[in-house]
This record gives sequence, structure tokens and C-alpha cells, in this order.
Amino acid sequence: MTNQLVFDVHEKIATIRLNHPEKYNAFTNDMLDAWASALEESAAREDVHAIVLTGTGKGFCSGGDIGNMKDRTEDSAYQRKLHLSGRIHRIPQLLETIDKPVLVAVNGVATGAGMDMALMGDIRIAARSARFAETYVKVGLFAGDGGTWYLPRLVGMPKALELFWTARWVDSEEAERLGIVNKVVDDDQLMPATYEMAGQISAQPQIAVRMMKRAVRQGANQELRTHLEMASSHMAAMYSTADHKEAVTAFKEKRPPVFTGR
Repeated sequence: MTNQLVFDVHEKIATIRLNHPEKYNAFTNDMLDAWASALEESAAREDVHAIVLTGTGKGFCSGGDIGNMKDRTEDSAYQRKLHLSGRIHRIPQLLETIDKPVLVAVNGVATGAGMDMALMGDIRIAARSARFAETYVKVGLFAGDGGTWYLPRLVGMPKALELFWTARWVDSEEAERLGIVNKVVDDDQLMPATYEMAGQISAQPQIAVRMMKRAVRQGANQELRTHLEMASSHMAAMYSTADHKEAVTAFKEKRPPVFTGR
């Protein structure tokens, strides 16, 4: 695994930390491959209940390395498409299949594809110094890393288009008002606040947590009747889980429940 990404698991929380601070964590092919591997491992491990993504240094992620863009223009259109779909797009494609909670701790600037990567999480907590910008238009590019799918779903189409077309900076307070981030905390409280929330979620019955994420994601593309039909089936199945029975028993016995994820 490259040293441009650090991965570890502690107390049921997996941390993926982008580690290329000299370029504000601009991603490389090696970093993207390690990132995808870390997500796959997090999804497979039973001892991982939540995933935290963050960056090293003053930047969360500045997207692709602009210094290498000149070299990429010499590739064929097909080669550039393969680079996007085969490496960069692996991250959102994997995240779409992971039903474990993904929290993003935005420790600094998140620009272009770096902002898009932050938007791919389920919950975002930002340091007060964090700033966001969809900067593609400044280098004559289209937002091709998923931002045009994620951002309108968070802020609405008119505001998303404004941010794409102007490439203006959004500070952490505005990001919170717009719904880009869930919460803003002082810089030195970013990781404690993120791990506190991740720990709270990790302590919940995991079948219910993951089923909730699936239902919310699927509901975004379903009509109400279809969604309710699905929800009734899922709810009926969950009554038979050991965690539900434990919760009811613990309530009656007036003690904290002990969940096993079964």
C-alpha cells in the first residue's frame, strides 16, 4: 500500500486518511488504488461499523494533480475515459455498494474532484477553516467526477449551477447553511467530533443502521408506493433480528442493550 494513504481500524471505526499534504492531498493513481482497496476491506470486515475519511495537513483534497494535466491531454479520449471510469470513478461506485456509514472529516480546502469526493460521504463534518470550491471551469473542464450528481441533491439545481459556473469559494459556515456539511467545529475539535459521532453510530444495532442507509439511498429513486412496499418487507424481516429482541428485552429489564449485529 502506498504511503500516500493511511488506513487503520480502531474500536470498530476504519479511518482512511489521504496523505499527500505537499499537494493538498491531490490524488495519484497509487492513492486511488489504495483508497479503493481500503473501502473494499472496510466493507468486508465485520469489525468495521463505520468509515471515516479525512486528509493530512491543511487540505482535505485538491482533486487531480493539475501539474499532470498537460501530460493527460496527450492521451486519446478513450484513454482519458478509462482513467476516469477505471480509477477515479471506482470510489463512488464502491461507496454506492457500501451500506456502512461513511463520515467525512473535511480538515481543509476541498476543491474540484476533492470537493466531489467529500460529497460522496453520508455525513460531513467540517473544520471551521475548511473551504469548498467546484473549480473545474477555471481549467476549462466539466465536473466529471460525480459532483454534478451529488451537489444538486444537496443544495438544489440553481445553487449547484451557480457554484459550478462561478467556481467561487464557499466557507464552512456557508457550507453548513447550504447543507453541504452537517456540522462545523473548531479545527482542533474536528477529529474528536467526527469520532464521537462515528462511535455513536457504531454502537447502534448495525442491521438497523445499514438498512436505514439502503432505504434512504433507494428512496431517492423510487415513487412513494414502491418505497413503502419495500419498507414493509424490510420492517417485517427486522422484527426477527436478535438485536431487535435484545432491545425490547433490555427496555423491559431497564438495562442498556448489548447488540451483536445479528
